[in-house]
Amino acid sequence: MSSSSARSPESEQPRVAVAEAPVGGQLLQQRLALVEDLWQTVLRSECPAEQAERLLRMKQLSDPVLPDGNAVSSDALVSLIRDMDLSEAIAAARAFSLYFQLVNILEQRIEEDGYLESIVRSQDTAEQINPFAPPLATQTEPATFRELFERLRRLNVPPAQLENLLQELDIRLVFTAHPTEIVRHTIRHKQRRVASLLQQLETKSDSSAVEAGTIRLQLEEEIRLWWRTDELHQFKPSVLDEVDYALHYFQQVLFGAMPQLRRRLSSALACSYPDVQLPPSSFCTFGSWVGSDRDGNPSVTTDITWRTACYQRQLMLDRYVSAVHGLRDQLSISMQWSQVSAPLLESLEMDRLRFPEVYEERATRYRLEPYRLKLSFVLERLRLTQIRNQQLADAGWRAPADAQVAATPETPQSESLHYGSVAEFRSDLELIRTSLVSTDLTCEPLDTLLTQVHIFGFCLAGLDIRQESTRHSDALDEVSRYLNPDEAYGDLNEQERVNWLLQELQTRRPLIPPSVQWSSTTEETVDVFRTLHRLQDEFGSRICRTYVISMSHSVSDLLEVLLLAKEAGLVEPSAGHADLLVVPLFETVEDLQRAPEVMEQLFQTPLYRNLLPRVGSQGQPLQELMLGYSDSNKDSGFLSSNWEIHKAQIALQDLAARNGLALRLFHGRGGSVGRGGGPAYQAILAQPSGTLQGRIKITEQGEVLASKYSLPELALYNLETVTTAVVQNSLVTNQLDATPSWNDLMARLARCSRRHYRALVHDNPDLVAFFEQVTPIEEISKLQISSRPARRKTGTRDLSSLRAIPWVFGWTQSRFLLPSWFGVGTALHEELENDPDQMSLLRTLHQRWPFFRMLISKVEMTLSKVDLDLARHYVTSLGSADHREAFDGIYKTIAEEYSLTHRLVLEITGQERLLDADPALQLSVDLRNRTIVPLGFLQVALLRRLRDQNRQPPMSESPSDGDGRTYSRSELLRGALLTINGIAAGMRNTG
Repeated sequence: MSSSSARSPESEQPRVAVAEAPVGGQLLQQRLALVEDLWQTVLRSECPAEQAERLLRMKQLSDPVLPDGNAVSSDALVSLIRDMDLSEAIAAARAFSLYFQLVNILEQRIEEDGYLESIVRSQDTAEQINPFAPPLATQTEPATFRELFERLRRLNVPPAQLENLLQELDIRLVFTAHPTEIVRHTIRHKQRRVASLLQQLETKSDSSAVEAGTIRLQLEEEIRLWWRTDELHQFKPSVLDEVDYALHYFQQVLFGAMPQLRRRLSSALACSYPDVQLPPSSFCTFGSWVGSDRDGNPSVTTDITWRTACYQRQLMLDRYVSAVHGLRDQLSISMQWSQVSAPLLESLEMDRLRFPEVYEERATRYRLEPYRLKLSFVLERLRLTQIRNQQLADAGWRAPADAQVAATPETPQSESLHYGSVAEFRSDLELIRTSLVSTDLTCEPLDTLLTQVHIFGFCLAGLDIRQESTRHSDALDEVSRYLNPDEAYGDLNEQERVNWLLQELQTRRPLIPPSVQWSSTTEETVDVFRTLHRLQDEFGSRICRTYVISMSHSVSDLLEVLLLAKEAGLVEPSAGHADLLVVPLFETVEDLQRAPEVMEQLFQTPLYRNLLPRVGSQGQPLQELMLGYSDSNKDSGFLSSNWEIHKAQIALQDLAARNGLALRLFHGRGGSVGRGGGPAYQAILAQPSGTLQGRIKITEQGEVLASKYSLPELALYNLETVTTAVVQNSLVTNQLDATPSWNDLMARLARCSRRHYRALVHDNPDLVAFFEQVTPIEEISKLQISSRPARRKTGTRDLSSLRAIPWVFGWTQSRFLLPSWFGVGTALHEELENDPDQMSLLRTLHQRWPFFRMLISKVEMTLSKVDLDLARHYVTSLGSADHREAFDGIYKTIAEEYSLTHRLVLEITGQERLLDADPALQLSVDLRNRTIVPLGFLQVALLRRLRDQNRQPPMSESPSDGDGRTYSRSELLRGALLTINGIAAGMRNTG
């Protein structure tokens, strides 16, 4: 087989651990024996004896060389699978899926251990700093806070410069619900339990054989329970289910991790820059598209967005109640033995008047314990806030903003006793903290809670609204046709639209008559802005301030949103005030190229510029811009997409600087390389020098959430390295991105790569049929993993309607991984044909230019996961006879491009094998290469049976000697979906 899958930069796995592991990734080999033994034990206990032995034989056949030294023949594996009935095929799919998920847990544990070791090592920075380390401007290995700050100090970076950057540090991680989370929530819980037991086993194995044996039995029991749990979602998740999935990581990990992140930053600064002021507690915050992203998802309604906001607040209130209970237990300070500040005593008197029942209940017990009494009042206000929040969730966003929530015995109509804002809650906590500090006391749990309140507030994460641009123009067209049929908005050219929009923005007259019955789409478009206004009234502007316009093409796309926002009271042009930040999302290559021109016209428009929020000590207007990796890659190929995004960033930052604006770039990265994925640290450092300036916003999608945020130390590792990368990129600049000859070379490579990619993907009339037949794309659409449809428009079967995520998912399952590398080899080959001496320059670029090194690194990693032998099996087994010649031609084109790209990447890197520079990752790749093969053959066999069933009545699916069974389509589909699950686990990536 060719190369296969891996623990991968593609799914953004931390790599600090493997860098410090025994040479060649021996740590993985050492611990793998335990996982394989557990797996075999469970199979033998849960499967019939003969079946278990056949499954283990499949695993043996997937190795490159058998114990007797003979090479493996894939024919033996195919023959074994062909003789399986459906129940055994399903058992095999489940067994290999379990195997890969156990390996994933093992590697996460190794990564977590490595991070902890790096923290310990960095305690002595004098010994830690490697004098032979590459300059920071070109270093791409992740650094901890302690390592980075010490190296900055040795570079004589002035404390004032570092402090200025830290004070304006603005890192935003946005969780999304794209259809890539294939693992059930229930299974995630079991995976965490297994991870915990593995950790316990590692710590006990050296000290107590009895305890280690007990934990080993618990592990076997947990994995057996896992085996008997259904891996597939039983129903299509609702949007609120997806909300629950995403917020799970906040509940389990991030709520506790963020204060630790701040403490580590503080400790590191104290060592190298003791006089530098810490950044604000909220230097790293979170956003979410779950429950608010409407682009192509009709399930996201205004009611869902409202309920999502209420749900997020409820989650935070629950956590705060728990934390305050803990504080009340701890702060047992008596007035007999400690002073208390006068403001705290005054607040207690006010609370006594407002909450007489609480006072009567608690005064006797806490008469001399003022902190406990104060926290009892705080708990009561939080409880009333919870009651009110639930009533608001039930009432919906259309309930009048000034309406009293239904009265209860605890909430009289005459006075609002709940917390009206998080500022009131924070004020109570700070009052307690000030009183403690005034008496030379500190309370770490209180400081932790205050940090959490600063970061998460009552809303937890800001909800970004996203909608496709034509929805706004269609709505305004309908309104304009109603008002004046002779001057319909849809009939105007771009300049006429801009003029009309600016005129309407400046008039005080409402545009949209309130009593007219609009079409359902227009009504919903308008209601979104009304909901936004209601959300901000209730939750504050922090809950929902950003509006992303997908498929942004022109100036009018942004002005349309501003006009609709003005109609809802979110924007007041005459006062230069806006409660909404309009964010264009430039996705296609043409739109990326046009973005500077569009934004310059807007920046030169006083009305637009005056509506931008002000940030920083200079009070600069802030523009957020989103760059789309997925659609530009699908449109133009990997190399062209990355180069156009790189160029756009430079041009947009130059434009912002010329206009005196601050820029926050929002990177719409997916989990896979084909959608912008890769190690976050290297990706941030590869951004054009000078474009970040301490600000970045990044999407976190699908299985990436689980791989980065399921374990506390992994989450801290990711958060710390993202922060250090932003600081490093912002402070340590280079001029490499401005080298004319390098840019000219990249422009030629991008043009050639795009031409070759589009010739296959967009211009070949048989490509869509090839993709639909030789990948499991149709079966993927039947996985119950997302509330959003796989296609943007129902009923259409062309490539343009297919979303980028299933596009990548399909190619990944069939082992082509085409979107992540195709076109690169031809571009490099053409350049070298014209001038063979360019290889020297390409090697120099790989050594010195972070952007080019990242580009080649991603291609190298993806090539290592491609398996063209297995992909060929998909083509020959699943392709229809009437397309055979065309499909053979497409496969030949892909295979030739793979060979060319593989050869030239090795020439550029100077390696003999892919990933030679990262032995641990190479080992992980090799492990998955040989073990994932049976799942591919299984998937092809099941897809053939399923598709044959779709063309004729149910038939016997037993071996030739026959057991007389007839399998339904649903049974066959279930088997196929289980192989998709297993391959996704093995690839550690979906889309």
